Amino acid sequence: MNKKKLEPLARDLRKEPPRSPREVLGGYVILARCLDKCRAFLLGMNGEYNYWYCSLCSQLEEFSGVDHEVMKEFVATGATDEEVAVWFKEQSKIKDSLEIIRWNNKMRDMRLSEMSDDAQEYLEKYNRETLPLHPPVYVWFDVYDIEEGRL
Repeated sequence: MNKKKLEPLARDLRKEPPRSPREVLGGYVILARCLDKCRAFLLGMNGEYNYWYCSLCSQLEEFSGVDHEVMKEFVATGATDEEVAVWFKEQSKIKDSLEIIRWNNKMRDMRLSEMSDDAQEYLEKYNRETLPLHPPVYVWFDVYDIEEGRL
């Protein structure tokens, strides 16, 4: 791990949240957030945020075919956002830009009612315990942006 290069790029997730899942990096939603979580994890600054068992990161991994461990190893070199974006595009099994756009829109627009039963059950309890009373949750990404103060 190149700690000297990695530290200035990392967010301390004990003090601030990762980027919104809506933020696009390398053409993909979710990637910037996963990168923030990975850097923080590598440096022990991830707080309550988990890089390994993140439903968002697993959605990105499932779609792109880019493995968590392989990404972690590349990020540990101290790669910048731009370098990660280029690397991720090269590693992804998806080469059709329209397919990526469709997936991005699907992720941005995914309503809780469209999620698996397990995810709905988990989010029903999580939202009740974590978010303000009657939050305006219209799509999955709203949960993160409301909790982290962006909405």
